[in-house]
Amino acid sequence: MEYVLSFLPMIVKMAIVIGVLLLLPLPLTWLERKIAAHIQQRPGPMRVGWHGLLQPLADAIKLLTKEDHIPAEADRMLFAIAPVVALVPPFLVFVAIPFGDPIQVFGTTVTLSLADLNVGLLFILAVSGIGVFGTILAGWASNSKYAVLGSLRSIAQMISYEIPMGFSVIGVVMLANSMQLTQIVAAQQGLWNIVVQPIGFFVFFVAGLAEAQRIPFDLPEAEGDLGAGYHTEYSGIRFSLFMLAEYLVLVALAFLNVLLFFGGWLGGPAFLPPVIWLFLKVGFFIWVFMWLRFTFPRYRYDQLMTIGWKVLLPLSLLNILVSGFLML
Repeated sequence: MEYVLSFLPMIVKMAIVIGVLLLLPLPLTWLERKIAAHIQQRPGPMRVGWHGLLQPLADAIKLLTKEDHIPAEADRMLFAIAPVVALVPPFLVFVAIPFGDPIQVFGTTVTLSLADLNVGLLFILAVSGIGVFGTILAGWASNSKYAVLGSLRSIAQMISYEIPMGFSVIGVVMLANSMQLTQIVAAQQGLWNIVVQPIGFFVFFVAGLAEAQRIPFDLPEAEGDLGAGYHTEYSGIRFSLFMLAEYLVLVALAFLNVLLFFGGWLGGPAFLPPVIWLFLKVGFFIWVFMWLRFTFPRYRYDQLMTIGWKVLLPLSLLNILVSGFLML
């Protein structure tokens, strides 16, 4: 019995994290529509609920009850598993993301993370790269030229931007002397990394936008020339899984920006719990990502590749060199 009870805190934490992540796209879709509406001087969703608050629920019902269409010439097995393959990596990323220092609950120390890995940052970067397989499978299995082109664009884009994204955090790891996210946050006790790693933050932020395939880097889904890219042939619940994965990647990137460069849960006012302070920072970055989507135009594909290989990669290497000199 004691052996079973020892796993109870982990089970509770897993249930909370999974439940929140599954429900998170509902408020985020409403928020994104409202941000777009205010930028473009229009009200946004207004009819379903007060100020359209129930619109995401209506969308969820629609997606759950909509016809699940599979193209006649598609590879049915790969077509079915592709959304699941795309959804699993964003969930795995949150295994290693901490939400604060350990707390005492009924005399028991509870860590505010599912697993405080000593290679947490490496785990996150490795797992996030697996998400491209869902995109590849979706494009190939759909047997559609638009979907295949979207998946090929996604592969090239992720390869181009994962390299500078990985290099951009090496300076942070050097300063903290650890890849454990709680240690990286603790190393920012007196000074946030954004002050000493501005180049690293810039590269990580821009590469993260490309990794999340958000405007101005949403070439794999460009509706102007590819319909909807790799998920053109998807509908109903399968389409919603791709959208869920996209929003989870957005939230994960917001957490990583805050944890790596903005002190995590440190530095908040005394009256504010550290967890709330962390969530406020994350919410700010989510707002920034959504604001950028409705502010910048989409780049051409050659411009996308140029930025990754000729701008961000040299900058990330320069940041490592400068960080080494500063440490000396």
